This record gives sequence, structure tokens and C-alpha cells, in this order.
Amino acid sequence: MSSDHDFPTRSTGQLISIGLRGKCPRCAIGSTFSGYLKVAERCPVCDLGLEGHDTGDGAVVPAMLLLGSLIVGMAAYVEFTYEPPLWVHGVVWAPTIFALTMMILQPLKGMSIALQYRYRSTEEAGKPGGH
Repeated sequence: MSSDHDFPTRSTGQLISIGLRGKCPRCAIGSTFSGYLKVAERCPVCDLGLEGHDTGDGAVVPAMLLLGSLIVGMAAYVEFTYEPPLWVHGVVWAPTIFALTMMILQPLKGMSIALQYRYRSTEEAGKPGGH
């Protein structure tokens, strides 16, 4: 089993980039996820325990704020520019919201896990959040 000493220390910016790509925060090679949003128990490359990282609603809140602002702005623009019937908004914005949500949730969750790895270790008893 590898230890943190075998891997380079990464800056917060590097960890955010690694997390957004869904890669392991320690080795930056293995995947953080075993399913679309299911966090893997361990990294297949460096054996980092990932099951203790609980992102909760950490990825949902920024996704709602980003997408809510974007969609409301675009819907208002379409409404005031073209004045379409109400059903057009439902047909246009429902699939748009769904697609954008699916695109943004996994990267945000990966970023949350990478930041938890840096600032809230779940493997070492001496660090905040450890068992």
C-alpha cells in the first residue's frame, strides 16, 4: 500500500483541476468514481481509501446556484425577446436543465473529494476529520 510520502504535494489549484477531471487526489491517475456519482471505495492505482469522503450536498448547492442563474437569465432573455408560449419554455428548459445538471455534478463532486483529501483527511487519525 502506498503512503502520501510516495506522491508529490499538490497545490490547491492542482487538486481542484484533478478533482474536476474525476481523478484520484493522491496519484491523479485512478478514478474517484465507480459509477456516475458513486464514489469508489479505493483508488485502483494507489489504493487510497475514498469511501470516507462524504460530499453530501456540497456539489449540489453550487450546481443549483450556477445553473439557476444561467437558466433564469436565458429564460428571461427568450421571454422578453421572442415572447413564446409558456409550453415552449417547458420544452426548451426542462431538457436543458437536466443535461447541464448531468454535466456539472460529477466534476463538482470530484472537486469536493479532492479538497477533502487536502483539508480533511479521513485516513489519518491525526488530521481533522480523521477516525
